[in-house]
Amino acid sequence: MTEPKPTTTPNLNEPKFGFNQYAERLNGRAAMIGFVLTLAIEYFTREGLLSWLGFN
Repeated sequence: MTEPKPTTTPNLNEPKFGFNQYAERLNGRAAMIGFVLTLAIEYFTREGLLSWLGFN
């Protein structure tokens, strides 16, 4: 005899930690913002980020 199949799928909340869509999207957006800010710092100060931080 076969088991009955569910008629609806449960609506489970996705966790906010670990490898999931929310975390990957948030990490990607933070990386894009950081990259644009680095370019802006280099453009306005006319020196590279490492020299701006004092490593050069």
